[in-house]
Amino acid sequence: MVKIIYRTVIIFAVLLATMRLLGKRQLGELELSELVVSIMAADAASVPLQDPGLSLWYGIVPCLTLFLCEYLLAWSMLKSIRLRLFVCGKPCFLVIKGVIQQKEMRKCRFTVDELAEELRKKDVNDISAVQYAVLETDGTLNVLLRPDQRPPTCRQLDLPPEDDGYATIVVEDGVLLRSNLEAAGRDNLWLQAQLRQHGCGDLRQVYALVVYESGKVFFAKREV
Repeated sequence: MVKIIYRTVIIFAVLLATMRLLGKRQLGELELSELVVSIMAADAASVPLQDPGLSLWYGIVPCLTLFLCEYLLAWSMLKSIRLRLFVCGKPCFLVIKGVIQQKEMRKCRFTVDELAEELRKKDVNDISAVQYAVLETDGTLNVLLRPDQRPPTCRQLDLPPEDDGYATIVVEDGVLLRSNLEAAGRDNLWLQAQLRQHGCGDLRQVYALVVYESGKVFFAKREV
């Protein structure tokens, strides 16, 4: 049993380290090659776990090989536009100026129901209000509304924009992030003043303390 546990931990560490090399992407944003590598790596890593008689190298070597291939492919795609188009494809315009592009819909195997669902996720209910709906290479749908359907901006309304600036988390779940406190230009005296102002005796009573560049503070007490 102990052998199985430590073998699992080692494989997990290897997969975690190599997956980290793919970059900061969400699972749904993986390119085709990255998704293939992820699936194959998970399958290869499970081989020595299913058969304790096999060496761990039967799982580690295939994983490292796959990620090396992905790294080389990614580097090659940076150098070659043709290779990038071949591997990743190109975005497809499913809606242009309120008109559904039926040929592109069939090409992408996208139904009207799926299009309507994706538009609702973007708070769009009227297809005719869409200037462009673009199915990106990672499978996400980006929507650009017609100019007369877009929310007005502060410039258009001739209003001064409100921008609180970057938000820095100073306290998270009762833990002081000292480096963030210093980066925000605050000190312990300021922190203690915030605790007194919100009726907290110590950090353990604080769930979240966020300070913005404008000086605005968001404070949330921990629920009892």
